[in-house]
Amino acid sequence: MPLLRLPSITVLLISCFVPFVRAQDEKTFPTDNEIQLLLTQADRAMQRYKPLIDQEELQFGKGGAQAEAVAKDRQIVQAIETAVQALKKKPQGFNSPAGFALFEWMDDASRNALVCSAQSFTQATVTLMAREISKSTELINLGQSCMDVSSLIYTVSENAGALYERYVNAEEQLAGKGYDTSQKCLEALKKLDAAKKH
Repeated sequence: MPLLRLPSITVLLISCFVPFVRAQDEKTFPTDNEIQLLLTQADRAMQRYKPLIDQEELQFGKGGAQAEAVAKDRQIVQAIETAVQALKKKPQGFNSPAGFALFEWMDDASRNALVCSAQSFTQATVTLMAREISKSTELINLGQSCMDVSSLIYTVSENAGALYERYVNAEEQLAGKGYDTSQKCLEALKKLDAAKKH
């Protein structure tokens, strides 16, 4: 009798977990190619942003609150570059809290570049009123460059956000299907157990 029950349980377990395996095939997680493209975009954006941070430091000096802002800008760029290098080796690492961290850092970099732009334009007005035309022109150019790179970084951060949202949705869908499958298996096992008792 026990030999007859074993195949029944085996068939039951296989039938319970086959839908779960199929659910895994349906997942819509970001692919390696999509993540690699995002990482390339992020890296290029940082290569354009770094020289502007240097110019910002030259224009506003190395002391006071501006120096702290520049130091924070450099830290964010360093964090993004470190994340990009790590994720290039293991792209699926993006489908984890690391992806969200990259998205947040990109968002911070975009905002900081926009602050650089605003400060540059404000200072350009001050220097223009003081008839420092050359300095004013440099600040206007810096302001425009920072605005352009802010838009670029914002676009990349939007891409990162969209990919991360896909990861979260796919993870949630997969967890939901796994839970449903386990509930069906549990109910089937209860029915099998009840049938054995009769």
